[in-house]
Amino acid sequence: MKRREFLGILGGAAGWPVVARAQQSGAMRRISVLFANAEGDLEAQSLVNITRRRLEELGWIEGRNIQIENRWTAGDNDRLRAYAAELAQLKPDVIVCEGTPLVAAMQQATRTIPIVFVNANNPIGSGFVASIARPGGNITGLVSFEPAMGGKWLETLIEIAPDVARVALIYNPQTHSGQHFQSIDSVSQARAIKAIRLPFSNAAELESGLGDFVREPKGGLLVLPDISTNLHRDLICTLAARHRLPAIYPFRRFIPGGGLAYYGANTTDMYRRLAEYVDRILKGATPADLPVQTPTKFELIINLKTAKALGLAIPPTLLARADEVIE
Repeated sequence: MKRREFLGILGGAAGWPVVARAQQSGAMRRISVLFANAEGDLEAQSLVNITRRRLEELGWIEGRNIQIENRWTAGDNDRLRAYAAELAQLKPDVIVCEGTPLVAAMQQATRTIPIVFVNANNPIGSGFVASIARPGGNITGLVSFEPAMGGKWLETLIEIAPDVARVALIYNPQTHSGQHFQSIDSVSQARAIKAIRLPFSNAAELESGLGDFVREPKGGLLVLPDISTNLHRDLICTLAARHRLPAIYPFRRFIPGGGLAYYGANTTDMYRRLAEYVDRILKGATPADLPVQTPTKFELIINLKTAKALGLAIPPTLLARADEVIE
């Protein structure tokens, strides 16, 4: 081939789609991951590994054709803002975020880089997407909890601890979407149970609020899903044990710390599907056209050791429905 013809072909390649050029040249693709946890959080690391293994199954090998950059905010808002600005400047091919506040920070930092979220609930109300079916912008992902889940958590708690007459709802108003209150209130009214909201912003408020709550008997606990309850999960499990409160938790990661029961989306399935959306974007799909996904698999995990410590006799029918029983 003559040199002039060769240069002409190269010039025409400038108009090729970005994905096509990357596949032809074997260019390294970049994935940035923004987590709310500390880097030493073993549960969070396990979720990263689930996603990484699924990416490998799809042909994306770290160090060969993808580079994964993790950022851990450890609940620090200043660090979150700094990392969001940094990732926007780095311009990776896709950014993965866990949790509503992290997605909000990345949305402020960029309206063009594809963002895939997990555990960021109420995406329409939060302004992340125009609709579930057609997000319409640079953000899509997977929600773990639909609004009706709140009522199901309360029903499960009643089934585990039928003597409960009062339930404390633990959440941080700055990080919780509030989408579960309606379904919880509906079930609590139907079952004549008093639902008491206990907002907190730090560990001291959490301890104080629960300390006041347990002054009256027959209490139970619903831990609502948000970044703050996740970051304080060890303290919450400790306080539940100290005050002998039967509790339902929104994330599987509470169970290793002594949590009584978890009911929610299958974590492994969610993070594998997260990797599949990253794969589709790396292959040319746009977030605007990828529907927000809802859970398709749920799991119930019961910690019998904790139940025995609380003096609870778990009904055999509930144990039969459980996906995992920890003894």
